[in-house]
Amino acid sequence: MATVDVNANLQVNTKTTIEHVRPLAKFPPSIWGDCFLSFVLDNSKMQTFAKTMEEPKEQLRRMIIDPTIDINEKLNLIYFVYRLGLTYLFVEEIDGQLDRLFNELNLIDYQEADLYTISVHFQVFRTHGYKLSCDVFNKFKDCKTGAFKEDIVADVRGMLTFYESAQLRIREESVLDEAFSFTEAQLIKSLEKTLERNLAQQVKHALETPVHRGHPMVEARLFLIHFEEECSRYDSLVKLAKVHFNYLQLLHKEELRIVSKWWKDMDFQFITPYVRDRVPELYLWILSLFFEPYYSQARIITTKIILLLLVLDDTYDAYATIEEIRLLTDAINRWDVSAMERLPEYIKPFYEILLNEYVGFNKQVSQEGKAHLVDASKQAFQEIARGYLKEAEWRHSGEVPSFEEYIKIGLTTSTHDLLCKSSLIGMGKIVTEEAFTWYLSHPPIMTASELISRLSDDVMTFEFERERAPTATSVDAYIKTNGVSETVAIEELKKMVENAWKDINEGCLKPREVPMDLLAPIVNLARMIEVAYKYNDGFTFPEKTLKEYITLLFQVSVPM
Repeated sequence: MATVDVNANLQVNTKTTIEHVRPLAKFPPSIWGDCFLSFVLDNSKMQTFAKTMEEPKEQLRRMIIDPTIDINEKLNLIYFVYRLGLTYLFVEEIDGQLDRLFNELNLIDYQEADLYTISVHFQVFRTHGYKLSCDVFNKFKDCKTGAFKEDIVADVRGMLTFYESAQLRIREESVLDEAFSFTEAQLIKSLEKTLERNLAQQVKHALETPVHRGHPMVEARLFLIHFEEECSRYDSLVKLAKVHFNYLQLLHKEELRIVSKWWKDMDFQFITPYVRDRVPELYLWILSLFFEPYYSQARIITTKIILLLLVLDDTYDAYATIEEIRLLTDAINRWDVSAMERLPEYIKPFYEILLNEYVGFNKQVSQEGKAHLVDASKQAFQEIARGYLKEAEWRHSGEVPSFEEYIKIGLTTSTHDLLCKSSLIGMGKIVTEEAFTWYLSHPPIMTASELISRLSDDVMTFEFERERAPTATSVDAYIKTNGVSETVAIEELKKMVENAWKDINEGCLKPREVPMDLLAPIVNLARMIEVAYKYNDGFTFPEKTLKEYITLLFQVSVPM
């Protein structure tokens, strides 16, 4: 492929033209460089880890199905298995146990159980799709005042687990709405007191990132770090978890090497130097969708697509003129090499790569009869380009749309529809025709995930965007439509995010229309937005959270 001298292209324009037309963002460079390119996968080490897992896995399987184990002990074990990211290894066994136990709930005397036990039961059932009633927590409320009883405040371990349970609430569960506010306030107070060091770490992390809103792999790894003492009562569990983490780390580092090499080979840093160089960060993003070994192909394909999307996003938002954006949008909608003739020279290589990569995806899955999945991803990519164009036109004209108009486009440009459909390409036989049809219907859980992404992103980045160039965000649109202050707008948008989380939680309850593995990308994309935009635009400026996560998952092995 012919290379293009972008600097020469820039010299055609005068300095004044560039400053007034190109919305240059001057993004910081990658903090990783080429450090993940040199990784060499040791297959013999992988095989050793796989063999080492066999014995503790079988021991744990026998414990899960053991009929002699007390129900509280059984659910506590399943809770630890879930928190350590091991559930996928025991799906049939756990489902069988929970089906039986949920049908026997009337035999459990929750009036005698403590806060920790009830909270663990609640989390286990809810996270596995069973709608255990939130009424089990009413016993901790004063029947006269309606407030939570003061005597549970001293039980920090129970309060912490209760706080995590409140994250799983759905609409109209007022006891859990109250529990969320109550436990959060009390746990913050508890940190000001003298807590045992490990318990203080557990509370601090949960307040920063509840497990239900965190990166699944990171949360599993941190659970082992913070709760190894509690887990050690099950020797086979700890042994399996440690080997499992190290096994997955080798596999995931090899995938990261593959996509890093692809990015470098495509020469994006030269042909589009204005684009954020964030390969490890975006691989981490896609790793949150599914970390299981058998979804390796899906991770690689989806990471390539999100990297292509990054180039498109930064081209529209941080470099191209409005005229160039219109030409590129038209070319993407035509999706034909002949459309390249009218494009600016600097973007032609990207357009050619885009078309070629989708041809490659088709070849990868053609024998599996999955070409329609690639086509769905392509159509979603085209829809995003049209959405980006609309946002660019608002930005160019200085127009602030109504909140309804903004959200209609903003849900598309959240990228969740594209990424979820793209993830299906490499997921294999689980993606049936019925499941694909369900995805195409754009179910409510997808809308909720998109809403969380769009609003959380805007709330955290609107000030940065305003400094760079006049732009429309959900904050601005809400202020315009409702005539409220910026503070009120932000609070209302945050409430919408909380309600969207409730809708996601309900969408994961049984009976489900598709398997949980196909719901996971939708849910986990919402989780990653919470992670990346908790403190700032953590993707553009990854020095805090994402750097810590990448270091933890790809550079630090678990001591065995």
